[in-house]
Amino acid sequence: MEIGLFPLGIVLLPTERVPLHIFEPRYRELIGECLEDDAAFGLLYADESGVREVGTFARVIHVLERFDDGRLNVLVEGAERFRVEELTRGRAFMTSEVVAVDDEPVEIDAETAARAAGSFRALAALAGAETVDPDERSPQLAFELAAQVELPPEAKQQLLELRIEQERLDLVAELLDDARVALIATRELGDRAKRNGSRTQQ
Repeated sequence: MEIGLFPLGIVLLPTERVPLHIFEPRYRELIGECLEDDAAFGLLYADESGVREVGTFARVIHVLERFDDGRLNVLVEGAERFRVEELTRGRAFMTSEVVAVDDEPVEIDAETAARAAGSFRALAALAGAETVDPDERSPQLAFELAAQVELPPEAKQQLLELRIEQERLDLVAELLDDARVALIATRELGDRAKRNGSRTQQ
């Protein structure tokens, strides 16, 4: 299967929705074809170390804004994962033969799912965020939880490449717990700074 590729400095997880600003002519061409054919493109994480081989099929679910010069603001949603097999030539944008990345058939432990969901609820409550209560029976629970939280792209790429949901849930729980600890520390630091500021003014 050959698809057009869009290397970016973000990781798109399955079920995750992100807005994209499309301005380069080659990617305007790619997105235009996807809209016309109701087709997906491949989003790959790219940084100074290069372009990763495992990415996510992305579909445009809404055109947010069209500009007179051809630029677009779109909302895309992550679908299945893929692995780049061989880059192909002939288009202005990157293209590649890809294969689907499927999970290994390993049974999910209910306790692990409950722990990950609990870590998510604890972080959401601390942050005061309104979220949809997670379905602990979902086969994509790890992706669904991580998609709602700001995580480093390297951690998201690690999640993307794991092929056992149990391992993803363990990693997500750890990442969410770390995020909660960091948020608590940031708030305590802010409170301490305010108290010190008050003493200085006195």
